[in-house]
Amino acid sequence: MGTHESDYRPGEGWIAFAGIMLMLAGFINFIWGIAAIDNSAFFTDEGRFVLFDDLNAWGWFFLIVGVLQVIAAFSIWNRHTFGQVFGIFAASVNAVILLFTVNAFPFAAFMLFIVDILVIYGLVAYGGRERAA
Repeated sequence: MGTHESDYRPGEGWIAFAGIMLMLAGFINFIWGIAAIDNSAFFTDEGRFVLFDDLNAWGWFFLIVGVLQVIAAFSIWNRHTFGQVFGIFAASVNAVILLFTVNAFPFAAFMLFIVDILVIYGLVAYGGRERAA
């Protein structure tokens, strides 16, 4: 079976990338959230957050955003319009939270911020409804 031109949809790679990256970021945020809530030794005392110096509060933020990102990833893979909007929302919230944690984890925060921007681009540019032929 060969691929037909009618089977090709521009941006499929971006949609897959957005879903996979949201899933990975969701798992990472979920794990970071649990570690922060538990006051794990994974987080050092040297890092200072811009807001809420309490690690427990940031843990809940990361945990909730992680769950939202995983839900958004599954919705994106099911090609729901809700998934596109929810994925953009989840990536945007994660990007804002990462900017508040830049003082504590600069390299990780900037790398994940860039991934969130790419996810938002992929969903905005290619995540819409299917175009009629």
